[in-house]
Amino acid sequence: MAFVITSPCIDEKAADCVETCPVDCIHEGEDQYYIDPDTCIDCGACEAVCPVSAIYQEDFVPEEEKTFIEKNRAFFQK
Repeated sequence: MAFVITSPCIDEKAADCVETCPVDCIHEGEDQYYIDPDTCIDCGACEAVCPVSAIYQEDFVPEEEKTFIEKNRAFFQK
């Protein structure tokens, strides 16, 4: 998984990241957006346009946001 969307996105869902993603790997969930780890090409376009700074490369997700790594994986295992 290249990028993860974290808590600032909850109930925000500005969608700037969706419009910017060149491979359409960002999907809308009930309370936030999620990045498909199998489709993401690690380009970083989404991170640069997120108005609430909710997107991180997986290795740089802040400690207090690490639960969102598993939340993202679980979303795509449905």
